[in-house]
Amino acid sequence: MPNRAERRAQAKAGRRGVPSQYDQTRGRGRSGMIDEYQLQQKSQRLQDGTDGTEWKPSGGTIADTETLLTTNPNYTNPKMFKAPHSVRQWFRVGSWTLIAIAIIAFFVVMWLPSHPMWLIITVSAVFIVGVLSLFFTAGDSKHNPNLDQNGTAV
Repeated sequence: MPNRAERRAQAKAGRRGVPSQYDQTRGRGRSGMIDEYQLQQKSQRLQDGTDGTEWKPSGGTIADTETLLTTNPNYTNPKMFKAPHSVRQWFRVGSWTLIAIAIIAFFVVMWLPSHPMWLIITVSAVFIVGVLSLFFTAGDSKHNPNLDQNGTAV
């Protein structure tokens, strides 16, 4: 059994270097580590075409992309902002107006020397009504030209 001095010396030696939780080598030296220099050399040889054979895809055939994509990826709308032409779109404009008014009111209330609770509640309620009304005035995703058939933005 080692004496106290030997135990302290071993503990002191164990504290040197990289702490065990950050040591990727786990005391094995650099044998298991990735060598960045070798990776760079391998990459350079692959670019030059001097290392091994050319890569060929191993997967199956690629399906025809025209059958998979039903939306037009080259879609451009020259008239992005059109005047509202239905009641639902007018309500949507009103919702965004409520949200904009509430945001401006938040900034105004923030700079007031005293913050009356009724004013904060009113501004918050206007903001909440504006955001919730967007859910009710939102259009059908099937008629949105910016979404593909899965509902993903394009």
